[in-house]
Amino acid sequence: MTMPLMKPRRKNPVLRTRQMNLPPFARGRTALGMTAAAAEGRFALQVCQRCQAVQYPPRDACHVCLSPELKWTAQGGAGELLSETVLHHSNDPFYRERLPWRLGLVRLDVGPTVIVHLHGDVASPPAFGAERGAVRVHVGARLDRAGAAVLIGFPAEESEHMADDKMLREMTSDPKFRKILVTDGKTEVGQALVQALVKAGADIVWVGHAEPWKKLPGFDDITRLPQVTLVPLDLTNGRSVTELAGEIGGKVDVVVNNAEVHRAYGIAARRGTDVAKAEMDINYFGLLRLAQEFGPALKARSADGTTHAAAWVNLLSIYALSNYPPHGTFSASKAAAYSLAQCLRAEMRPSGIRVVNVFPGPIEDEWNQNLPPPKVAPAALASAIVKALKEGIEDVYPGDVAQEWVERWRENPKVLERELAAGG
Repeated sequence: MTMPLMKPRRKNPVLRTRQMNLPPFARGRTALGMTAAAAEGRFALQVCQRCQAVQYPPRDACHVCLSPELKWTAQGGAGELLSETVLHHSNDPFYRERLPWRLGLVRLDVGPTVIVHLHGDVASPPAFGAERGAVRVHVGARLDRAGAAVLIGFPAEESEHMADDKMLREMTSDPKFRKILVTDGKTEVGQALVQALVKAGADIVWVGHAEPWKKLPGFDDITRLPQVTLVPLDLTNGRSVTELAGEIGGKVDVVVNNAEVHRAYGIAARRGTDVAKAEMDINYFGLLRLAQEFGPALKARSADGTTHAAAWVNLLSIYALSNYPPHGTFSASKAAAYSLAQCLRAEMRPSGIRVVNVFPGPIEDEWNQNLPPPKVAPAALASAIVKALKEGIEDVYPGDVAQEWVERWRENPKVLERELAAGG
């Protein structure tokens, strides 16, 4: 059984900071279909639409009937462990620094045999001729530190400290014992995030507040938590961001950028550009200022011990995918932020920092009060973000509305645009 992770000792400042070496990440275009599914926490394999044969590894034609009609389809992952290998030597720098490393061969119930990274709680398969029963495992897909999809063999039954497995923590951004910056603690979402991160075992949660004179409901509750430290942070002020980065930038392991301005206006509903400028100044330029100051420090510490810098979380909106006219300028600012977040992800990837983009549907707050349910409760949104960090998910769509919209957008963006223009 996996032993619980103990709080690491403070780093000796004399020791060098280890630099990140990524695992092999080259993938063909076809194989990136598995990566796309793993980025959302799904395990998918190609299924032939003619003979229903399940394919592995990814390919361009069915290995049974040679049909090119292959569709990525979600899989359950149940299977039997056939054999295992423990690496004690590797020529690859990433694995050489993390030995020993378990690998296994699993025959899935749906047919293919796959190579997986083995969780420490998975028992070894029986020796040849032994009477012990077969070892059942559950295969799941995760993104490794290079952002490429890999398969992991989990035990059939969960154990208490599964998330503390050494190999699994390399594939995820678990908040446990990490130091986290939440950029806005004044909103209900920010307060729910702080509470959820503390519950998940965060060591320190720095909470930004731009207007200390404002006394908002619930703010005092999070300030009483021993793990919480308030810090002045105004994302519209470059000097404020720079000063905070100089103070704590070298200590932050995870940045959660939840600061936003949301107003319910389209183009003709209000004259002038003051509201649109305020939305862009926080939602887009605020992210840019934050990334320029905190990004380099995160990249420098991405291999710094057990609780290395691990992730950057952006709270976006499902409106970023296709403009929702009643919230038109807000949608545009989130679309700009989404594009910037993709750039940030590309720049962070060589250092192994995961950029998590969160696309919630309408949140239960004052700017969505005229929208009918279902809406995402702040606590549910916070839980989805913590789950994404624990499971190494890259794109999250919390709420029923977000789940429906993203499926419609994938099916046909132009149809969704017309439907939203007509009222939804």
